[in-house]
Amino acid sequence: MTGGRWMLRARLQRLLCVGAVIVAGLALRGFGYDLGLPFSVVKYGGSLLWGCMVFLLVAAAIVSRRVAIMAAIALAIAVSVEFSRLYQTPALDEFRLTLAGKLLLGRVFSLWNIVAYAAGIGLGMAIEMRLRFLDRNQ
Repeated sequence: MTGGRWMLRARLQRLLCVGAVIVAGLALRGFGYDLGLPFSVVKYGGSLLWGCMVFLLVAAAIVSRRVAIMAAIALAIAVSVEFSRLYQTPALDEFRLTLAGKLLLGRVFSLWNIVAYAAGIGLGMAIEMRLRFLDRNQ
C-alpha cells in the first residue's frame, strides 16, 4: 500500500475508533445509572473515554508519529481543558451548561479527572498499538 493510501486508511481507522468511543461514552453517561452502575464508574468512566477520544483524535491527525508523542500531546490537551474550568466568564459558564459544553469542557475542575484522562490516554495508546500491529501483519 502506498504512503498516501496507508495514511488515509490509518486516519479512517482511528476516526472510526473515535466514533465508537463517543458512542460508548454517551451510552455510559446516558444509561449508566439506569443500569445500576455506581457514580464513580459513570463519572470517571466517561472521563476515561474522553481521554481515549482525545488521544485517538491526535492519532488521526498525526498518524506517522511515535505513540509517546501522541500521548504527550493528548495529555497536554486534556490537562489544558481541565484547567480551563478554573477560568470563568459569563459566556463560557453559559456554554458549559449546554450538552456540548458539558461533554467538551465539563463544568467542575477535578484532579481525579486528570487521572481518568491519563488512563483513557493509556487505553488509546493500547488501541493505537493494536492498529499498528494489525496494519503490519496484513
